[in-house]
Amino acid sequence: MAARLNILPDPAFEDLKPVLSERLGRIGASIHGEQFSWLLEPLMRQVLERGFAEAGAHEGTVWLLDEANEHLVPAHNTGPRAAELVGKFKQPLNTGLICMVFASEQPFLENEVWRNTQQSKLVDSLLQLQTCAMIAVPFYLLGTCRGVVSCVQLTRPGSLEPEPPGFQPEHLADVQRATALLSQLLEFRLLSRAVGWANE
Repeated sequence: MAARLNILPDPAFEDLKPVLSERLGRIGASIHGEQFSWLLEPLMRQVLERGFAEAGAHEGTVWLLDEANEHLVPAHNTGPRAAELVGKFKQPLNTGLICMVFASEQPFLENEVWRNTQQSKLVDSLLQLQTCAMIAVPFYLLGTCRGVVSCVQLTRPGSLEPEPPGFQPEHLADVQRATALLSQLLEFRLLSRAVGWANE
């Protein structure tokens, strides 16, 4: 059996912890939808896309607070019509299931979600689509819930094609795992930049 690598905090860094925590807190609070795209490296995009694909989703979105803290906005979307959402659409914080997940910090999975009266129809109306199934999970960054990661199965209203098969609990786990990995990759990048360790 291999010996465990025991790494203890270096006492030389102890006095710097409050300064670093405060700096990272300010960085986290400054990240809104508008600033998010430059943070996403190819590996981070792949992690998200793979998580959505493993869940059987048609597309997924990272939602973040806007600068006024009044809306959740799509900061990243993997669908073919992402340009119609990212940087343009705003979901008021007091409506919709995505905002409910943000407020409660509880994951959500529902099939036949279009039957749920709490579901906001704003995105569906904009894109002329119907959301059939949805997974949404809180998105934590630097110790705080900063938004939501969601994915959906879609159909066109009036389509004669069968409805998508829906999501199962294991698909929720796929999205939670991808979201956690994204958070860790982002936190490492932000920490590296904050301490001057970045190779960019």
